[in-house]
Amino acid sequence: MTPDSTIEPIDPLAPLVGAHRPRIIAVANQKGGVGKTTTAINLATALAAVRKTVLVIDLDPQGNASTGLGIPASRRTVNTYHVLIGEADVEQAVIETTIPGLSIIPSGIDLAGAEIELVDLTDRLHRFKNALVNKVDHFDYVLIDCPPALGLLTVNALIAAHAVLVPLQCEFFALEGISQLVRTIERIKNAHNPTLDLQGIVLTMYDQRNNLSNAVATDVREYFGDVVYQTMIPRNVRISEAPSYGKPVLLYDTACAGSQAYIHLASEVLRRETRIAA
Repeated sequence: MTPDSTIEPIDPLAPLVGAHRPRIIAVANQKGGVGKTTTAINLATALAAVRKTVLVIDLDPQGNASTGLGIPASRRTVNTYHVLIGEADVEQAVIETTIPGLSIIPSGIDLAGAEIELVDLTDRLHRFKNALVNKVDHFDYVLIDCPPALGLLTVNALIAAHAVLVPLQCEFFALEGISQLVRTIERIKNAHNPTLDLQGIVLTMYDQRNNLSNAVATDVREYFGDVVYQTMIPRNVRISEAPSYGKPVLLYDTACAGSQAYIHLASEVLRRETRIAA
């Protein structure tokens, strides 16, 4: 498939339904370079392909999710920063992407200083949750792409979310960081958001030829059990190329191994969501 191709609905997933309206999932990992943004935008695209209405919220000052969904800087004048500090409503910040059913609240350069500004604001931990109340009800899923840190932006996302999806790179140091993230999730659940759950861990950048990748995958599955998705996202050059075209890999090359992995991941997510709602 060429970079100009469009994605078709994925019929095998069509019978699967999300039960919550909306279901807010934070895609988080304090370690950078683990495929967090790639997972957020491609999972969102796969969900939209099966006729779910999806909102991606780019809460990372780097703005990679916005770039990956083809939103130029000129269209980010109202963004997550303005929503977070109360200068704009969600409705003012939402932008429709070229993908039917998929919208985004983009990131902006001002978001880089938001952590400092939040310190002096009242109710600084719940500002994003309060901003989303009754404003995203027409979406089936809201995916929040968190920054690679456990600061106030990520804490705001975790307090606003129903669940956390953790992309975990198949490398040794990734194992060290996830324990800190799990402790943070538990603290937020106990103190601020009792409904917050670890929705799942998805192994990314997996190379079946690499013994370390296999060892990390085995260790994570032994420790976390069924929380880990069966689908693993492989190292794939097409995944790396897609952002330069402002497209998810599912639009850039539907047939590649990376795209197929995200399609299978979307299937697993929807099945898990159905079980949670039952």
